[in-house]
Amino acid sequence: MAPPPGIVFLRAKLPRLLGPTIALALLRVVANKYLDAKLPIPGWLQNLLLIASVPGFFALRVYWGWYRTLREARLAGAALPPTIPSKRPGGIDLLKSMAGGNLLAEFLTKHSKELGHTYNFRALFENRIFTTEPEHMKQILATEFTNWEKGDIFKSIFQPLLGNGVFNSDGEMWKFHRSMTRPFFSKARISHFELFGRHSDIAIALMKERFKSGHSIDFQDLIARFTLDSATEFLFSKNMHALSAGLPYSPLVSSSDATPLGDDFATKFSNAFSLAQEKTAGRSRYGASWPLFNFWGVRTKDSMDIINAFIDPIMREAVAKKKENSKQIRSESAVDSDADEGESFLDNLVKHTEDPILLRDEILNIMIAGRDTTASTLTFAVYCLAMYPEILARLRQEVLTKVGTERHPTYDDLRDMKYLRAVINETLRLYPPVPFNSRCSVNATTLPNNKPGAKPFFMPAKTRCLYSVLLMHRRKDLWGPDADLFDPDRFLDSRLQTYLTPNPFIFLPFNAGPRICLGQQFAYNEISFMLVRLLQSFDGISLAADEQPEEARPPPEWSETDDRWSMERIRPKVHLTLHAQGGLWVRMSEAAPSEVA
Repeated sequence: MAPPPGIVFLRAKLPRLLGPTIALALLRVVANKYLDAKLPIPGWLQNLLLIASVPGFFALRVYWGWYRTLREARLAGAALPPTIPSKRPGGIDLLKSMAGGNLLAEFLTKHSKELGHTYNFRALFENRIFTTEPEHMKQILATEFTNWEKGDIFKSIFQPLLGNGVFNSDGEMWKFHRSMTRPFFSKARISHFELFGRHSDIAIALMKERFKSGHSIDFQDLIARFTLDSATEFLFSKNMHALSAGLPYSPLVSSSDATPLGDDFATKFSNAFSLAQEKTAGRSRYGASWPLFNFWGVRTKDSMDIINAFIDPIMREAVAKKKENSKQIRSESAVDSDADEGESFLDNLVKHTEDPILLRDEILNIMIAGRDTTASTLTFAVYCLAMYPEILARLRQEVLTKVGTERHPTYDDLRDMKYLRAVINETLRLYPPVPFNSRCSVNATTLPNNKPGAKPFFMPAKTRCLYSVLLMHRRKDLWGPDADLFDPDRFLDSRLQTYLTPNPFIFLPFNAGPRICLGQQFAYNEISFMLVRLLQSFDGISLAADEQPEEARPPPEWSETDDRWSMERIRPKVHLTLHAQGGLWVRMSEAAPSEVA
């Protein structure tokens, strides 16, 4: 059995921390016993000084590191980014402030207003440069791609959940995972809508049944089940049947009306999936010191056991199927070719490797991408349609004009629906599914400083840079004075040419550069398809305030802000992806029979 992470951490760090103190103690023993050079200091004071030498040497290391970084910056003709002031050693007060908030964005938004768009959030004696500058993201993700990697700290934090999958690997391992994944996302596959159609029909039937009872649904829960069923069938040809478990009732609904969900595996899997991500994301704020806060365990084992209970059998079945068919692993020259028609994503993976660890890691990475990011976008798209009925009416008119009231949309239909794409893009702008990300510098470099005449910002080697597309997407200097408003027309009118066209890196919902999301078009297709089917069936959406749990409501202090948070009627929150805390409880009005006949 592997030792607890806290023990591993201390075993690696203590020799370097205690080494000087131990050396001093040994010198004292040698001096007193063998050199007859007893120190003219009382023994108790010597012991006290030895004890004090531990924090003393640690402080010396911290200040030496700061001085060395400052010197390197000066030699590079650069300056250090401003630092968030801290009142306690190690920035403990900053960690507490961040942990106590409802959303990391609240904490970072406050300091962006005070310090600018790039600053150092230094916590637990670790530099963490934070930025919302598109020029910095362009450099990190594209022009200096080889100098920025996930890094050891990120990989250590997410190892229990992501393993060495494509989202948690660098270098040759990342290239290998990318080469395994790319062939499956061909146009023919991502444009095959029969799968979306079957699962959307089931979801809409469940919604209609619930609305007839007068109660609301948690659309976030429903759409997570829809994307889970779609993803598992698309990727593994194994439908999870999460929708068949039914829909939960609001905790505010009386027990006489509400029938609890069964103790089914799909619900357990979905809950474990979310809990594992929440626990993993919670470690990220502690940086390299996270093992001290999860000392005896990573707190995701029970969740991962449930997740692996689904993954492992289908993985073994795919490997056995390959052996039975005597299929050989593709040669390196064939890696980028399209996957064979009729085979699943997993069937394609086992052509490249039969290593169970690699397969499990890649399966889980792609499942998170396939379920959570799409579910997040659909959740916030429906939230915005509920908030802005005039936008819903206009979008529904486009749906009825282009597709009609009954048939499933085709790839060509969706391509021609400009307003639908604008609504999705505006949702992705204000509520990007991955609102925060990070990279670690391999070598020291500089980032441009937009202030006239100012020196560039210095980035030491092995330093994490956190960036937020959510906060960048809401900057008024990048998107105009109405950046806080939900307005899909900004992707259709003159504002597109004014802001986005000359600076495409201000809009990065799918990342950029060599690590850009391979499933981007798949996500657009699934989101578009589901929105079309919804608006064919329903002509109105409203937030169910009477069944909205307390935890799902925005805190009163949000109303006092002068930005988008003051407009919220739900509580967005982040683990790995953006979601609505407590769910998105809505009601929908079914379209008149004459309209859908």
